[in-house]
Amino acid sequence: MHIHAAVLWEQGQPLSVESAELDAPGPGEVLVEIKAAGVCQSDLHPARGDWPIRTPLVLGHEGAGIVREVGPSVATVRPGDHVVLCWAPACGVCPPCREGRAALCDRAEKTNFRNRLPSGGARLHARDRDVAPFLGTACFADSVVVAEGGAIPVPRDVPFDALATLGCAVLTGVGAVTNAGRVPPGSRVVVIGAGGVGLNVVQGARIAGCEQIIAIDRRPTPLALSQAFGATHSLQASDEVEVAKAVRELTAGRGADFVFDTVGSPATLATALACARKGGAVVLTGLSRADSHGTIAMFPFVMQEKRLIGSVYGSGQPARDIPRLVSLYQEGRLKLSELVSRTYTLDKVNDALTALAAGDGARGVIRW
Repeated sequence: MHIHAAVLWEQGQPLSVESAELDAPGPGEVLVEIKAAGVCQSDLHPARGDWPIRTPLVLGHEGAGIVREVGPSVATVRPGDHVVLCWAPACGVCPPCREGRAALCDRAEKTNFRNRLPSGGARLHARDRDVAPFLGTACFADSVVVAEGGAIPVPRDVPFDALATLGCAVLTGVGAVTNAGRVPPGSRVVVIGAGGVGLNVVQGARIAGCEQIIAIDRRPTPLALSQAFGATHSLQASDEVEVAKAVRELTAGRGADFVFDTVGSPATLATALACARKGGAVVLTGLSRADSHGTIAMFPFVMQEKRLIGSVYGSGQPARDIPRLVSLYQEGRLKLSELVSRTYTLDKVNDALTALAAGDGARGVIRW
């Protein structure tokens, strides 16, 4: 079928919105008409060349839409279903899946994380070349073919703008609190970075019943927004020493029980460890450049028994967690529409990436 897609032909160059051909879904695959797609830092990194990646490919991994066709053997969705795209569909049988850690699925590591469908087939073509689907989703396009497990059915009465943010930012942020950190009620929490993921860490901490939620960012606009999502305090970042001192003053001299680093730079990691109390935990969700390395002071790290936890995609099971998050939204406990501050048409995708790089803390969404 004929579609339009935003193709990245060369890293560091603008995406090209142009005609493309999309094949019908094969066995175990689903054709989804995209209705809304979030614009995430994980789209910006490969576009700008922060991560080495083979081109051409179509970016976009936060998507929501309507199933239009299913391939042979598909049983969990049918045409007309509204779905949220999942960029790490689990195989269900590998050791991480059997442990309940679907986000670490061995198959996803070999396929979606390498911008391939589990079947290995190429479904998207432009300029007589196969075009790779970023994270197996490629939702900066009118329609996309994804693995069956990459289309999670959701109720039809939830707006697509709200659903678009669920597929990455919301799942990653809330899941970091509930699954990776397992943060108990009454905890004192610091969130470094009040962008798309950070705002969802904030509201995840609010839902968990945390006593203090301290948002930290360099920009005033995201900090103001964080308070609407549940932050009890906000701090404009300066240097590590001053931020850590301010956090201790707010936490009776002790530091935070949990610190979430949603930026993922060497500097923010150092700040996160400095803000954590003795016996506290740092949960790292932010992805920086592929060649970045952080350092820590080892002696106090050991003597104060601090913990460093990595968290990818909410550290849970997307097929279970996405419907749960939709239920929280329907109950009025989870903000989704409020995450969207800018909307674009597909031909303005480069403007969306530029605005994301400037950053105001909320999400830009492409709508059809």
